[in-house]
Amino acid sequence: MGAGYGGLTAAIELQRKLKKNEAEITLINNRPDHCIATWLHKAAAGTVDPSYCHVDVHSLLDSQKVKFVQARVECVLFKQNKVLLNNNTSLTYDYLIVSLGSEPETFGIKGLKEHSWVINHVDKAKQLNEHIETMFIKYRRFSDKSHYLHFVVGGAGFTGIQFIGELTDAISAYCKKYGIEQKKVKITSVEAGPTILRGLDSSLISYALAALEKKHVKFRIGTAIKECGPGYVLLSSGEKLKAGTVVWTGGVRGNKIIEKSGFSTKRGCAAVDETLRVVGQDHIFMIGDVSLFINRETNRPYPPTAQIAIQQGRLSASNVIATIRNQPLKSFQPIIRGTLVSLGSEDAVGDVFRHRLRGRKVLGMKWLVDVYYLFSIGGINLVLKKMGPSRSNKNLLPLRTYEKIYPVNWNDQDRH
Repeated sequence: MGAGYGGLTAAIELQRKLKKNEAEITLINNRPDHCIATWLHKAAAGTVDPSYCHVDVHSLLDSQKVKFVQARVECVLFKQNKVLLNNNTSLTYDYLIVSLGSEPETFGIKGLKEHSWVINHVDKAKQLNEHIETMFIKYRRFSDKSHYLHFVVGGAGFTGIQFIGELTDAISAYCKKYGIEQKKVKITSVEAGPTILRGLDSSLISYALAALEKKHVKFRIGTAIKECGPGYVLLSSGEKLKAGTVVWTGGVRGNKIIEKSGFSTKRGCAAVDETLRVVGQDHIFMIGDVSLFINRETNRPYPPTAQIAIQQGRLSASNVIATIRNQPLKSFQPIIRGTLVSLGSEDAVGDVFRHRLRGRKVLGMKWLVDVYYLFSIGGINLVLKKMGPSRSNKNLLPLRTYEKIYPVNWNDQDRH
């Protein structure tokens, strides 16, 4: 269930390693595509065309071996080995791999769900990009406009910082396109914790802060968002910031379907044993963002990252095959290769096998990671399709529907 990083990887592994007469494989997903989530911040800012951030699932599967069902999972009836779908149908299973992905966690902050943007799928990234461009159009069009070009990003983890990095790149192009002075644009990062990029070495954090501050990004560290409304955020300091755009990247939780199904959960994640089976459910494997797998060294769950989900996808598929063939199951032993964080198109930081790296070479490493993943799911053809120079969007996306709503008079003298 689910065609994210973990679920798709598991389906492809089963497809490759199981013989046709060994099992019937079904992949359920609520959309026809696989989302390349690690690129969404680029699409949201406008530096990459959103069409490059998803792949048609059918193109990755052998229809002779894997049946694809496009439907939304409503509930898992694990006592009956049955999955209920939104189209009034159900599927039975012998073995189930659950990889339903995460949901934004708003921590009960008033108005945040209603008045902020999230970057968790291609459609939302595209809508956010259109909204950002609309703010530049509104700035030119209306007199009361001081807050339109203030962008507030809640949460300074990997997604938030990478989005800010791409946004700083995009802003110069937007300003040139609409004849607006770049100094009119403000970006504010609000982080409740004591630092940005929690988990990275302090030297890399300092480098990232300096690099983004050089691009005129303002940081409010140790400050929480207490309320979000139309055109503003209220901070824990009591300060009220007017903003045309609020983007929330401050946290995720597991999927509510896991809770609805009756699994024992913590914030929508179910505890699994060393083989990735749900505790007490020998025929159900839980992977990715809905899996609660404890790191014994830190006694904390492993973070919901793509590299963890991919590794869990491979192992869960391997253990399903082992169960079918009456072979011993393997334990999950994640290999944490490191973390790479882009700061725009020209800079990045990374911690790779405890080597602290910074600069353009880290961007090259991110490129290689992307190539490897695309090759693993779709071969060289997918790599060439997705990694070619045409995916770059240096001139930003063309003006679309909002031009009709807020028409721009290019002779308008009220540019600033």
